[in-house]
Amino acid sequence: MLEKLTTEARNAASEAIDRLSPLEIVRLMNAEDAQVAAAVRQEEHAIAAAIERIAERLRRGGRLIYLGAGTSGRLGVLDAAECPPTFNSPPHQVLGLIAGGQTALTQAVEGAEDHPEFAVADLDQVGVNPNDAVVGIATSGRTPYVIGGLKHARSAGAATIGFSCNRDALLAEHCDVVIAPVVGPEVICGSTRLKAGTATKMVLNMLSTGAMVQLGKTYGNLMVDLRATNVKLLERSRRIVAMLTSLSPQDAEALLAKCGGEVKTAIIAQRRNIPAVQARELLQQTGGRLRAALEVGETE
Repeated sequence: MLEKLTTEARNAASEAIDRLSPLEIVRLMNAEDAQVAAAVRQEEHAIAAAIERIAERLRRGGRLIYLGAGTSGRLGVLDAAECPPTFNSPPHQVLGLIAGGQTALTQAVEGAEDHPEFAVADLDQVGVNPNDAVVGIATSGRTPYVIGGLKHARSAGAATIGFSCNRDALLAEHCDVVIAPVVGPEVICGSTRLKAGTATKMVLNMLSTGAMVQLGKTYGNLMVDLRATNVKLLERSRRIVAMLTSLSPQDAEALLAKCGGEVKTAIIAQRRNIPAVQARELLQQTGGRLRAALEVGETE
């Protein structure tokens, strides 16, 4: 079946890549990568539908669970790992499962992707349930680990979303939504860490970011729910508070300290002239949405 997959086809533009200079290789790869965004754009309605399903599950207290093997699995784990510092999401809210487990993050675990039962075990270990949304990532669209996981997730009542870079992927019959940007043959035949990997990263960015925005994790395009775990994020927190309250950086820092480092709490406390405890209560009443908390009572 491999010879029928677009991701396994030979790319005519790179057939003589071993004869090219470094600059020519760069130009060739850049020209190929330029096709990725257009392919992802073709899937915008499917991506939006997936965001809606994910956000709906997260609102009920469920989780976004990525499932993949090799590069696909690593990208899922990466996206999951980036959510807590970016959106202050609980560590368990977005999970990444990879065939072969933690070892597979840094080295190949031969044959792990060929076992659908491994995915069943991994999902059972995290207790997949009807409140969850499971995203199966397989650029080939046929990875047994991913298909086994999607089938199991669907039987558990979870929302199922499939990602592939091939049309008519085998995983489609086990998914509520299929996202399939066809990026074409790779510069190195079958090396799906290239264009397919780039498309995967783009789509996962959209899924997690879109869902978190739907949950009120941003105010405009500002990361108001970030978790300040390092110097850079502390500085970003201070700048956001200063920007949205018209305070000086020094006063914004002092306000943050009074509010336990909570950006949204600090902004509400200053803008509504209330103590931090009341600001937190207001946030709780509005489901954590800063804009809604700031607008409460404005039209009354």
